[in-house]
Amino acid sequence: MRRFARHPALMHYHRLVCLVGAINLAFLAFGVTRGMWWTRNGIALGPISNLVLVNFSIAILIRQQYVINLLFWLATRAPTHWPLSIRWTLAKVYHFGGLHSGCAAAATVWFAVFAGSLTFQLANGLPGVSVGIVWVTYALLAILLVIVLMALPAIRARFHNSFEKTHRFGGWAALLLFWTQSVMFINDQRGGAGLAHALLSSPGWWMLAVLTTSIALPWTRLRKVPVRIDTPSSHAAIVRFDHGVTPFPGSSTAVSRHPLFEWHSFANIPAPRENGFRLIVSRAGDWSGSFIDDAPSHVWVKGIPTAGVANIETLFTRVVYVATGSGIGPVLPHLLAKRVPARLVWSTRSPRETYGDALLDEILQAEPGAIIWDTDTQGKPDMVRLAYAAYTQFNAEAVICIANQKLTNAVVYGMESRGIPAYGAIWDS
Repeated sequence: MRRFARHPALMHYHRLVCLVGAINLAFLAFGVTRGMWWTRNGIALGPISNLVLVNFSIAILIRQQYVINLLFWLATRAPTHWPLSIRWTLAKVYHFGGLHSGCAAAATVWFAVFAGSLTFQLANGLPGVSVGIVWVTYALLAILLVIVLMALPAIRARFHNSFEKTHRFGGWAALLLFWTQSVMFINDQRGGAGLAHALLSSPGWWMLAVLTTSIALPWTRLRKVPVRIDTPSSHAAIVRFDHGVTPFPGSSTAVSRHPLFEWHSFANIPAPRENGFRLIVSRAGDWSGSFIDDAPSHVWVKGIPTAGVANIETLFTRVVYVATGSGIGPVLPHLLAKRVPARLVWSTRSPRETYGDALLDEILQAEPGAIIWDTDTQGKPDMVRLAYAAYTQFNAEAVICIANQKLTNAVVYGMESRGIPAYGAIWDS
């Protein structure tokens, strides 16, 4: 039963998606039965509109950087003397993306229902609906459907750049159309009240203002900053920032060479008692390859440093970090900060040749007991076996894995099916 319950298909991310779906289905059942939202004499557009707004609000706000940092801060307030079962669950806080996906999908479904309801109202000559709002609603629905389609895991993985552009530009277009539609909807429904009074009295109007502020806030911190880049090999670059920001260990920063088109997040590596921070960029695609081969003198950054999965380490007395390749980037700041006793298991090819003597010496100084597996000389390791051995020998409470998706899932499931708390990225952004 434990192996079944810990299967990746039943991860907390998917449970949150199902929870959102169940709650929205309950509202649908109420609207169809006791609520009487759909009748021959008219449709209750207000409740349907509110469900659209509530779902979209949660989907957008849960991705706001300040909200993410707050969620991690709240989840990690639990002391280590609390029962392990409670801390095990609290550490799954990074699965909050399930609320984003679930609510965005539910909002789109409700919006389709809303579009159909408007059409019914207009076709039957019922009051409170104009031709203009129907056209705007269907244009907005088309954009939302494209965004949802591009976010499907298989499509997103294959066409990631298109997914990112669709989310950004489609999201901005959708926000503009939501403002347009809201004004038209409130105007159609206001009765004898003045338009200005109706707008200021509408909760939806104010909620749109909050969402717009949330979306715009990271862009108000957009800046172009100088960087120094060391390339110990053709596979990796170490990027140094010193523009007046020293992020907290376990955070990430989004960087770009062309801010309107492509952003990539990397783990920040601040050094104790030093200003600035570093990032490790490994060759893993066109963008990173170009970054290493044609190193820029400046890059764009936006928003604030945002908490990552490994911040949950403070919920445990001792942890094992499992990393492959450039996964050492998110792990190193935690080893340097020494907030929790940790053991490192790192698998990579030719570590000194790839990442340089300075970085390797820094890792070994921070964690003398590190297990560093050179895949060029030792072959491909069984990371689940290595992780389990380190867990038992180090008497750890949890395992945190920073690797590719397939290996992360294998390590997390391999540990959790044995009753060991384990965590790793879930590629939901």
